[in-house]
Amino acid sequence: EHDDYARGFIEAVAAIKERYPKVLTIGGISNVSFSFRGQRTVREAVNSAFLYHAIDAGLDMGIVNAGHLEVYDEIDDELQDLVNDVLLNRRDDATDRLLEFAEGFQEEERDEAKQAQWRSLPVEGRLSYSLVKGIVDHIEEDVEEARQKFDRALDVIEGPLMDGMGVVGDLFGEGKMFLPQVVKSARAMKKAVAYLLPYMEAEKEEGDDSDGRGTVLLATVRGDVHDIGKNIVGVVLGCNDYRVVDLGVMVQADEILRRAVEDEVDVIGVSGLITPSLDEMVHLATEMERRGMELPLLIGGATTSRRHTAIKVAPEYSGPTVHVLDASRVTGVVGALLNPKDKQGFVEENQERQQRDREVYAKRKTRRPMLTLEEARENRPAVEFDQEDIAAPEFLGRRVVDDVSLETLAGYIDWTPFFVAWEIRGAYPQVLESEKYGDAAQKLFDEGRAMLDEIVAEEWLEPRGVYGFFPANAEGDDILLFKDEERDEVRERLCMLRQQRERHGEEQPNFCLSDFVAPVESGIADYVGAFAVTTGHGVAEKVAQFEADHDDYRAIMLKVLADRLAEAFAEYLHEQARIAWGYEKPGQFNNDALIDETYRGIRPAPGYPACPDHTEKSKLWQLLDVENTAGMELTENFAMSPGASVSGWYFSHRDARYFRVGDIGADQVADYARRKGMTVAEVEKWLAPYLG
Repeated sequence: EHDDYARGFIEAVAAIKERYPKVLTIGGISNVSFSFRGQRTVREAVNSAFLYHAIDAGLDMGIVNAGHLEVYDEIDDELQDLVNDVLLNRRDDATDRLLEFAEGFQEEERDEAKQAQWRSLPVEGRLSYSLVKGIVDHIEEDVEEARQKFDRALDVIEGPLMDGMGVVGDLFGEGKMFLPQVVKSARAMKKAVAYLLPYMEAEKEEGDDSDGRGTVLLATVRGDVHDIGKNIVGVVLGCNDYRVVDLGVMVQADEILRRAVEDEVDVIGVSGLITPSLDEMVHLATEMERRGMELPLLIGGATTSRRHTAIKVAPEYSGPTVHVLDASRVTGVVGALLNPKDKQGFVEENQERQQRDREVYAKRKTRRPMLTLEEARENRPAVEFDQEDIAAPEFLGRRVVDDVSLETLAGYIDWTPFFVAWEIRGAYPQVLESEKYGDAAQKLFDEGRAMLDEIVAEEWLEPRGVYGFFPANAEGDDILLFKDEERDEVRERLCMLRQQRERHGEEQPNFCLSDFVAPVESGIADYVGAFAVTTGHGVAEKVAQFEADHDDYRAIMLKVLADRLAEAFAEYLHEQARIAWGYEKPGQFNNDALIDETYRGIRPAPGYPACPDHTEKSKLWQLLDVENTAGMELTENFAMSPGASVSGWYFSHRDARYFRVGDIGADQVADYARRKGMTVAEVEKWLAPYLG
């Protein structure tokens, strides 16, 4: 009775499209192949053939593991016929014949045969296969063979190599390849081009500096040192035949615009991680408008968003201003902006979407009113303090940590953000079994662990850190850190911000971090800790080696792992701090429990949601003498250098929790400026994303 279901589905899609052309359809593609789980080749063929026929009928969206699809035309001829017989119900014995084929089919033999076959392909096919699979083992010998075959070395690039990268770009765009695979493809391409470069220079051919499909300038804005995402975007663009001018990190707006003119670029793309970078992007847009520029401006980075771009950046520049969510979107955006046929429609659609975002934002602000600062303070949480529950740390002042091993830190790694950095979404370890990402995730994880083993064994990085404890009490929304236990001399005043938007329901207070520290008037002796750690020392030197070998994949992998080790260091040190504070026993929590934050206490970082002012980081630097003790510096916008670094405060109260300050009102800005000894304009500059 099920024999005609697949054909019925395909015909139903076609009928819907004919009768109701504006209706969209969605179907569960991989459901049809469940019977062949474990028979990867057969299952991929069933999925691909069903999807092929459904798309031809007009299907708009399909639910399918993109990693379990074969290119329809590359399905074995016999298998393709057998699968179509089943799907289209062309024979009464179709099911039996496909089952018989599947039972006699050996995956291992097929994989071995395929591996041997590709080396027997013509050189153009071998180069394409190497690029799609990211294989570099034979790249130079194959490129040399191709060079002997073509008139010019440049012809090898413009011919088989670009053809191969075209396949990579198409597969990535169709969701049939994932980011780690694309970066490996770029590595193979770069090695091929590097081999050909001396020959091209010797031939002195014109056009070997071709811009391909266009030139894109990329830069991390002034005061920001984070570039993993930007580097990945550059690799993806390069794979799609765009010339990329990468200016690196901490680039001034004037330098970005000067180079844009000098290099005759077609698009400017800027990124940043810390919130002050958002203000730099606004400044860049304003300067582009002042100079009468018309180049498209792309905005990206972890703290950026489509809504922020629409509300803060786009209004300052009359040229196209587009937020790019991640590397998988960038080629589509750049392609539309540089295609004369597509540009106007794309720009108009982007502007309409940004206008809607602005309208939604305005309505949201109206819907959730702002409390006065006094009202927000009256709605503070009811936190109880008991001297018996506040243990004195085993030491006061700072303590340098320069003896922790990389092997120890590796055991504290949270692997989920590792996959997110490579745009593979899913929690570890479940992501390794993911229908969509499983195969790619497992391969990436294996290669990440292999490099981690190298990092540990060969000590590529030098972990350095410092932490400390200080007598503390709260004074309103500020936290006073005292010179000693006498508590009669204030060493530092930490200025905190309070949530000011009206909270839903009587049970939801307006939080401030000072709420978790005993007030001065309580007479209770409380404490606050601070820390700064880095695993960034050694990264730049090793990355330079990889880049000299045209190996973006390992360069990016090292940066991602260094970030993970820095976060692991922060987790390790917080555990040591809780033990030193006396309210946790060694080994009380395993790594899963640490990742889930089931322990008591928090470690919020200056510049992030609970304490969003990056300038407070300077106080932490002075308290711990971070520059001398850990070799970490602050940029002019208070980004930490080297990049793989983490810093923050320690709070030990049982009720301490993370929260987002969100929008603040003009009254709190004025009050905060007074407490900080800054002008209102200065505070507004550093807290621009939070001004209600």
